[in-house]
Amino acid sequence: MSDAQHSQPIGLSTGLPTTVLPESPAEVRHRLEQAAHAAGSDQVEQVASVVADHPRNLDAWAAYAEALGSGMSRYAAARVGYHRGLDALRANGWRGSGYVPWSAPSNRGFLRCLLMLQNAAAAIGESDEAERCALFLLQLDPSGVPTEFGSVV
Repeated sequence: MSDAQHSQPIGLSTGLPTTVLPESPAEVRHRLEQAAHAAGSDQVEQVASVVADHPRNLDAWAAYAEALGSGMSRYAAARVGYHRGLDALRANGWRGSGYVPWSAPSNRGFLRCLLMLQNAAAAIGESDEAERCALFLLQLDPSGVPTEFGSVV
């Protein structure tokens, strides 16, 4: 064996990996901030426009689900955002286990979608799905949902 082979560090796992998603582009953040100040249907339309222009953006999906209020529309938007989020996690190295912490702002779009899916599922009587989402949230970040993002029903 050469000296170069002896000097290579050995990667040892110290536990479950942590995945941090990329930050949303500045343009998306700016448009969502503007939409947040709109009222009612104007807000929904503005956020829907961001989603249409950036259909893979998880912050946009979370904002859209939030703007829709409650009911089946919120459930549907949160579910799409959740599935888009799983795709994004896999594309960024997540392999089905490991942490996706709330402490990383770029993870919050996905986590907000999952939280809204959990709450919307509970609201429409999909208790099995609501329980799975609640468990998944805790597996992704055992510290729990920060109070500023509401509560799990």
